Amino acid sequence: MKRIIYEINESFRIAFAQIRANKMRSVLTALGVIIGIVAVTLMGTAISGIDRGFQNSLAMLGDDVLYVQKWPWGPVEDWWNYQNRPIIRPESAERLNQIIEDTPGSLLEIAAPVVARGASVKAGENQVNGVAVFGTTGNYARMMSAEFKEGRLFNEAEAASGRQVCVLGFDVAEALFATTSPIDQMVLIRGQPFMVIGVLAKQGSFLGLFSFDSQAIMPLNAYRKYFGVHANSAQLRVKVRDKNRMDEAKEELIGAMRRVRGQLPGERDSFSINQQQAFREQLDPIKQGIALAGLFITGLSLFVGAIGIMNITFVSVKERTKEIGTRKALGARRRTILLQFLIEAVSICLIGGAVGLSLTFGLCLLLQATMPSLPVVFSFSLVIVSMVVAVVTGVVSGFAPAWGASRLDPVDALRYE
Repeated sequence: MKRIIYEINESFRIAFAQIRANKMRSVLTALGVIIGIVAVTLMGTAISGIDRGFQNSLAMLGDDVLYVQKWPWGPVEDWWNYQNRPIIRPESAERLNQIIEDTPGSLLEIAAPVVARGASVKAGENQVNGVAVFGTTGNYARMMSAEFKEGRLFNEAEAASGRQVCVLGFDVAEALFATTSPIDQMVLIRGQPFMVIGVLAKQGSFLGLFSFDSQAIMPLNAYRKYFGVHANSAQLRVKVRDKNRMDEAKEELIGAMRRVRGQLPGERDSFSINQQQAFREQLDPIKQGIALAGLFITGLSLFVGAIGIMNITFVSVKERTKEIGTRKALGARRRTILLQFLIEAVSICLIGGAVGLSLTFGLCLLLQATMPSLPVVFSFSLVIVSMVVAVVTGVVSGFAPAWGASRLDPVDALRYE
């Protein structure tokens, strides 16, 4: 055991002496590994970032909320069937809540109607266009995943009376009231005055498609007065008591909605129940495709780097053939020679891996500084994986020349010119 440890230490000493003696050659050799490791870590960072952004986006939808809508989330084949469905009426929430209340042990907690439309919001000389304006009831507070930066949501009394109050998204509040608190200030939504009673904390965007911070929420009855209810805009959001039993809750909700709609047995559902899983099913293949493409690119980069390592190790063996013969004549074992050249190849890969990780870390910091909204994840596990990849690359690329060096005949090696 002591001999093996000594041989490993000696091999590292010789390896680093050779690297120092041939600095330029070592740098050029390590360059392929550096590019490969940068490719590996950047791809891992990108995939982790996409996954985190995806999970954060889904969390904003609420992992314990079901959506009752006219159309499903995803492609449809019989378009005409969905087009002819009756609209989802906000009043259905009251009947649905009554059914939930009358059902012992119901997995459903509460339902709230939500209608939406785009509009501009103005305060003084400042105006924000393209704001998603939502109309809902006081029950919506029980299923909101967003936190409040300040203020509150309207209560049931304010919702029932259609009081002209609203809650603003973070970006809207920042744009309209950059230097003052928005609370109790008046804004114009579609030219009508509304008092701000709450501001949501920053949430971000959903898969980069739309921002949760560019919204305004008002009582449904106030919304009706100025927007009406568009045929396809209404939906019911239903909170589930136990998110681990979403499938059972979905089946219960289908039965409850059929009662609300007065549908007979055998009739097709005239509504769709949507949930996070629909987005997962559509986006998971995209994530897998990105991962496979990334693995191919990084694998190609590492393959090129490994060829460079193997080539330079063969050159090193040729240059030091007499040295190998002398060492073997003095009693060096084949294992010792094998370790010497193998560790030299691994050392170059480890140096390349460390430089590659440093470059990737710097690029991640730069991305975080220039694009804060981009989810960049540089994890410790990525460091471990990268260094393991570097070691494996060194072992695979250095083994053939190291094995050849260990099999040299000492007499032939000493005669080599």
